[in-house]
Amino acid sequence: MTEATTTARHSLWSDSIPHGRFPALTGETTADVAVVGGGITGVTTALLLKRAGLRVVLVEADRVGSGVSGNNTAKVTALQSTVYSTIEGKQGAEAAADYADGNMAAVERVASLVSELGIDCDLRRLPAYTFAFDGESRDAVEREARAAAKAGLPVTRDHGELMGVPFPVADAVRLDDQLAIHPVKYVRGLAEAVDGDGSRVHEAGRVLRIEDGTPSRVHTDQGTVVAERVVVATHYPILDRGLYFARLEPMRSYCVAVRLASGTPPTGLAISTGSPSWSLSSSGDLLIVCGQGHATGSPPGEPYEELTKFAAEHWDVAEVTHRWSAQDPTSYDNLPMIGPYTPGSTTLYGATGFMKWGLSNGTMAAELLTDLIVGRDNPLAARFSPHRLTLGATPKLAKLNAKVAADLVGDRLKHAEVDSVADVPAGEARVVRDGTGKAGVYRDEAGGVHGVSLRCTHLGCLVRFNPAERSWDCPCHGSRFDVDGAVLEGPATKPLPRRDPS
Repeated sequence: MTEATTTARHSLWSDSIPHGRFPALTGETTADVAVVGGGITGVTTALLLKRAGLRVVLVEADRVGSGVSGNNTAKVTALQSTVYSTIEGKQGAEAAADYADGNMAAVERVASLVSELGIDCDLRRLPAYTFAFDGESRDAVEREARAAAKAGLPVTRDHGELMGVPFPVADAVRLDDQLAIHPVKYVRGLAEAVDGDGSRVHEAGRVLRIEDGTPSRVHTDQGTVVAERVVVATHYPILDRGLYFARLEPMRSYCVAVRLASGTPPTGLAISTGSPSWSLSSSGDLLIVCGQGHATGSPPGEPYEELTKFAAEHWDVAEVTHRWSAQDPTSYDNLPMIGPYTPGSTTLYGATGFMKWGLSNGTMAAELLTDLIVGRDNPLAARFSPHRLTLGATPKLAKLNAKVAADLVGDRLKHAEVDSVADVPAGEARVVRDGTGKAGVYRDEAGGVHGVSLRCTHLGCLVRFNPAERSWDCPCHGSRFDVDGAVLEGPATKPLPRRDPS
């Protein structure tokens, strides 16, 4: 079974995104800082900069909260699967401690902003768990518990007694007083606080290019922002400078929300060790199950079916109410990249590499970016600099770029799957011969044909069809397009050209 192309409207949280609240940018406007991206990183940064006395203009391609911030697990927690044992193993205990400090502060910053601004976002204080289903996964929990404690987190061990799950847990590490929120209500509440008193929020304007200078100019398809500084908070950097695409691996993950016929959803925020990993949480009376991650552009299998099957194996499922997905880039050395977009820049900044934990890492990034822009010292600046060199992670860096090279060349050597549009079944897509080249063709259930160029408008890799979401996904750097070529995810900013192969 396939789903329609994923957009924010399929998310459990997306019903709270109104149309037309923030106007589109028209003409040319000025600001002290232009922020590109209306997710948690961009909106939090804009608010903190405004509080520091700067005039901010934020531009969002779609609607505030419609991207990854509106398509996630809604967990704001410093305990994040096996992140601490991973960081400690690759970069040492000090790096893990810095990451813990930043994320713990971010959790409390979210809670304080909710309180200060009176944002109605269903905030709940809940314990977070990393747990093992069986003895084979217990060692990973043990390593994570030791690393998290060494990093400074006040973790405890238990066997999941407070998780509220209907299956035995072999082992678990717990961190109390973490947060579950309605992420769209939260992000839009922040945006409301940004808009006004000289600062503005604009929706429905995709940034096409940025001229970095004094001043800088941010050009959207609707208008232009002239600003002294620019923050690129688009989750995956949309500018080719800085070689971010060579140091990031984009990954997709999926979620379902289900209503139970009997029983209750979990009472904590849980994620399992091992593979596959299962993320569990709740919203009201709904159970949320997430997982089935894969590299963008690789075959997704049947993620929604697998998540639903897992839920039905352990709970009495009455119906699936929502299905959605998200994409997250992970850096080659497993730490976020936050700071000047290019080495030494004092005008252009960015943040990326949140490893599927963007609600806390995006908030941490906003704190750090604000300090850098207003000239305050921040002890985490060097640790998360985008231009750090992590020698121990160079094998991973080489592996990432070898994969990109293989994808770039290998897909061009493949033959078309069919010779004619007539050979494309309804509800499916094929690579079709197009003269001496190839095109991507999707035929909808009504028989309508949607043909696009396969060449990604970012750096030219060939896109692949994702049947789980009915989208064309780039395996090299994660750009995604709908069946008519419109951009769903960056770094691409231009659509795929339409094709009409005979």
